[in-house]
Amino acid sequence: MIAVTLTNNGVEIKDLPIPEIKPDQVLVKVYTCGLNRSDLLETQGQSFGHTGGEHKIIGGEFAGKIVELGKSVNNFNIGDKVMCRGGSGWAEYAVANFKRIVKFDNDKISWEQGASIQGSLQTMHDAIVTNGKFVKGQTVFIQGATTGVGLIGLQMAKSLGASRVLGSSTNKLKLNKLKEYGANVLIDISSDNWLDDVLKATSGEGVDILIDMLSGNYVNKNMEATKIHGHIVNIGRLAGMSGNFNYDLHAKRRLHYVGTTGRTRSLEENEMVATLANNDLWASVLAGKIRQVIYSKMHLTKAKEALDIMNKNSHFGKIILFTDEFTNKDNKVN
Repeated sequence: MIAVTLTNNGVEIKDLPIPEIKPDQVLVKVYTCGLNRSDLLETQGQSFGHTGGEHKIIGGEFAGKIVELGKSVNNFNIGDKVMCRGGSGWAEYAVANFKRIVKFDNDKISWEQGASIQGSLQTMHDAIVTNGKFVKGQTVFIQGATTGVGLIGLQMAKSLGASRVLGSSTNKLKLNKLKEYGANVLIDISSDNWLDDVLKATSGEGVDILIDMLSGNYVNKNMEATKIHGHIVNIGRLAGMSGNFNYDLHAKRRLHYVGTTGRTRSLEENEMVATLANNDLWASVLAGKIRQVIYSKMHLTKAKEALDIMNKNSHFGKIILFTDEFTNKDNKVN
């Protein structure tokens, strides 16, 4: 099978044996894969728990059909169309634990959406609802809103009933597109006055929930941009892994500053995150109120080029990889 691997020489496309499965796993014939920032960071030396070994296959999100079931797998059948989260997904065949897959009907959900919607949906529901303690009528600020997960966050906040949704970007062309996806207020985070703009939009109080995908030295302004007793939920560190944290400001604002990631969760915790997100939001996905914005679709063998696009931040939304199986099924590739 063709697979995208990470070697000492960087990303390489290799022909590898089809993987074997354990009793609690399924083997999936892959149609489409989603790119996530964690995939890029992995190629740059950070570890995100994907399967290692001599041939380290990368990719944490994919969709396809089940072709083999482990002995302990329940409630799934050969031929089921599934959306999968886990490691080693950028290949013509991939393995997934049955607790990390979700069945779908691709008459209603495309293969492109199937490969990319679950990760963003689960991440943002966990951030906004579970950790942000969202209540209808509150204000929500999504930083880094032009990413795939950011665009889902905007749509989700609007769908859940936020009174005002703020979205940020450093790119003015991208920023202007955010109103199409639920943003009421556009924040140019590259401006020295961005904090003033947030406060102006919230009557000087700050937002109820700030989804922080930047971190680094944005942390203190983020605290000022959040209402007293508000919630900041850290899900990304695009601006840096550390920064100058003003502990006194944190105390004065009496903030709930929460960090969250899927990397340190058990299978059961990840299963619960998926269940909560889909129970609350899948009807909105089927109704078209929440959808992944697809930037481009590229063949699996073009993974290096796709990662380069992400590294340059030239995309708006999600980059999708597809296999020959996808094109063999009369799917349109734009």
